[in-house]
Amino acid sequence: VENIPAPTQLEGTPQMLVTSLDYSSYTGRIAVGRVHRGTLREGMNVSLAKRDGSFVKSKIKELHTFEGMGRAKVSEVSSGDICALVGIEGFEIGDTVCDFENPEALPPIAIDEPTMSMLFAINDSPFFGRDGKFVTSRHIHDRLMKELDKNLALRVRKSEEDGKWVVSGRGVLHLSVLIETMRREGYELQVGQPQVIFKEIDGVKCEPIEELTVNVPEEYASKIIDMVTRRKGEMVKMESAGERVNLEFNMPSRGIIGLRTNVLTASAGEAIMAHRFKEYQPHKGEIERRTNGSMIAMETGTAFAYAIDKLQDRGKFFIFPQEEVYAGQVVGEHSHDNDLVINVTKSKKLTNMRASGSDDKVRLIPPVQFSLEEALEYIKEDEYVEVTPKAMRMRKVILDEIERKRANKN
Repeated sequence: VENIPAPTQLEGTPQMLVTSLDYSSYTGRIAVGRVHRGTLREGMNVSLAKRDGSFVKSKIKELHTFEGMGRAKVSEVSSGDICALVGIEGFEIGDTVCDFENPEALPPIAIDEPTMSMLFAINDSPFFGRDGKFVTSRHIHDRLMKELDKNLALRVRKSEEDGKWVVSGRGVLHLSVLIETMRREGYELQVGQPQVIFKEIDGVKCEPIEELTVNVPEEYASKIIDMVTRRKGEMVKMESAGERVNLEFNMPSRGIIGLRTNVLTASAGEAIMAHRFKEYQPHKGEIERRTNGSMIAMETGTAFAYAIDKLQDRGKFFIFPQEEVYAGQVVGEHSHDNDLVINVTKSKKLTNMRASGSDDKVRLIPPVQFSLEEALEYIKEDEYVEVTPKAMRMRKVILDEIERKRANKN
């Protein structure tokens, strides 16, 4: 209160830049922004100044201001108020709502382009339709189209194959928020590996570069720097603050995919990581991704502790005993770089004969549990994450082992 100047009221003809939008199934699209100058009233006739310099006549039906988590209806808003306008048709972000008689446009704002895309597909695994209410391609298509009304940086393109869409967004987090929301609403879908969107600028192949900051205890700094530079990151600055170090890098978006898990492991969970898009720069060359292969279930059934125990030396598991699995599901990470097909549904054959040493206790290492984002960053090109309201599984795109081998040869 002492140091921040009081807001200044700008009088004159009304001006409001549309900076965000909302959507209601009753009233359609709602323009949200801050009134720059003048006063807007309910039922007022206004002009909408478009990006291309044209003007469209329109009318405000209702005005809402934001209170707490909800909105309250008001009759007028003046300079400095953040409000939502109902009734304005055909607006885009960066358009200006201005005076009916003497329209004056404000400079438009730029919307960031998407930098990452993923393949969304209908769930066609053996367990489809068990948990979700909305499983057909029509349901998913309608939901994605609805999302476009209020999610600005999102782009959706129908794929050549039936029941598949290429969805582009601002990064893994942006897209995983959409997937998580859909999952909670009762949708079932499958998602492919995140792909970076490349652009050709002046005949040069360019890729998105992000500004990455990592705050980490001093003893782990060298490990993190080594990890990031291996993924083509360039260190910009390093400053120590007490016992911790702030590291700043410029890094290709491709290198950030799957980095968080490794950084947290290397720093014993101490690292704090943030990144944001900076610009497009020429392609930085090959980046190594996950090198370990997958352990894949051989047949459909219930996983037994007995079988998992005998296979533990082959790698890390992602499933609990008594969990249902299907043929082609990724149940663990192999300790070598090739894929391994294993039978986790084998139970112990019980006989009435006693044998020495055959009744050892089963000692299981707890399985690795992935969050949605970690799973998306973990999978390889030939794998999907299957997302349903109650479960999240990783699987091979081609479930049948013989078909998979044939495809790999081709």
